[in-house]
Amino acid sequence: MSALILAVVAGAVIGLALGALGGGGSVLAVPALIYLLGFTPVAATTAGLVIVALTSGTALTAHARDGHVRWSMGLLFAAAGIGPAMLGSVLAGHLPAGVLSAGFALVAAVAAVRMLRPGPQDGAVREVRPVRAAVAGAGLGTVTGVLGVGGGFLAVPALVGVLGLRMREAVGTSLLVITVNSLAALGLRGGTVDHLDWAVVGPFAGAAILGAWDGRRLGAKVRGGTLRRIFAVVLLAVAACMFADAVI
Repeated sequence: MSALILAVVAGAVIGLALGALGGGGSVLAVPALIYLLGFTPVAATTAGLVIVALTSGTALTAHARDGHVRWSMGLLFAAAGIGPAMLGSVLAGHLPAGVLSAGFALVAAVAAVRMLRPGPQDGAVREVRPVRAAVAGAGLGTVTGVLGVGGGFLAVPALVGVLGLRMREAVGTSLLVITVNSLAALGLRGGTVDHLDWAVVGPFAGAAILGAWDGRRLGAKVRGGTLRRIFAVVLLAVAACMFADAVI
């Protein structure tokens, strides 16, 4: 199968994930770019940020129209992560590829387990303390910068489990956080953007943007608890593959 077809198919799947689940874009995009399209880990993390920034920004507009974005909380959450995301991007350039892959697998597995836990995950909205939101946002920003992910696969569990949003609000608000964090992390990766294979990245991003619109419609038809469990299972599968690759 040609690289162009692989890029389009992978992009469509990742767009569906972002549109329906509010995350999972880069945690799926990075492995796809590495294992299907032959990108290096550094190039894959940079390309993943470009793709996810474009896709999440597009999907955000649709979720905002549906009233599923908590703007004040999302902006506070995202703003707290901008500095850590930029510092994390600098640190990532000095880490071996195996360490990045193992770290990627670890945080994906932790997020998946958190999403599978019952109780507050499905729960009622509670009062959100700004300090709690800022601390969670800073931690997410750090992971975003180091691992080259938009952070949605961690933002959704944090917004649901730590800040108490309902799943659909967490999905919409996560897209705001992803967009801001991805752009911040890209700010210190400008030099690597120029060396990307845009003949692959362009179609990949285009298919992801189109897939995100379908993903939003799909997400509107599926219960929040079901979305959460699907998200968690996908994360566990990706974590297992990435960890196996890092240690073998």
